[in-house]
Amino acid sequence: MREKLNMQYYGDPVLREVCEPVDTFDDDLREFAESMIETMREEQGIGLAAPQVGSRTRLIVALQMKDVDDIDAPPIILVNPRVMSRSRETWTFDEGCLSIPGVSAPVIRPKEVEVEYQDLNGERKTVKDDHIFGRIMLHEIDHLNGVLFVDYLSSAQKSLIKSRLKKLSETKHLF
Repeated sequence: MREKLNMQYYGDPVLREVCEPVDTFDDDLREFAESMIETMREEQGIGLAAPQVGSRTRLIVALQMKDVDDIDAPPIILVNPRVMSRSRETWTFDEGCLSIPGVSAPVIRPKEVEVEYQDLNGERKTVKDDHIFGRIMLHEIDHLNGVLFVDYLSSAQKSLIKSRLKKLSETKHLF
């Protein structure tokens, strides 16, 4: 069993920083990635980005879900992920975030996405998805660029959750 990492919550500056590319593929990286998977599972999440556990590393983990109920899907580790293409067609789905507990809102994202990444050995790979897994990847890659799902909300949507976000920022996740 790997070590559970400490979650960072809305208001923590690390969540707004742009992460640094990984250039060393070693046992430390593998151990960190496995700890991220363990943390994601313990937090009952479907994806997790390094800044959410306080690291400025360009690394995400995500469940390769085939549909929204596929919580037993195998996890994947994406190092230095990059969106290569996204469809013009979009779809709206309620998103939440482990770093913003108790808040969810409908977010519009591309229906299909293609992502290039490196595995834990540094080998380049590509993955394409047109459903929930693609959405998870986009959400987590946003974290690597300091973007949170609430940034996509309209002013009206933001006003509905403003007090919750303020409280979260002040209490660091205690509602």
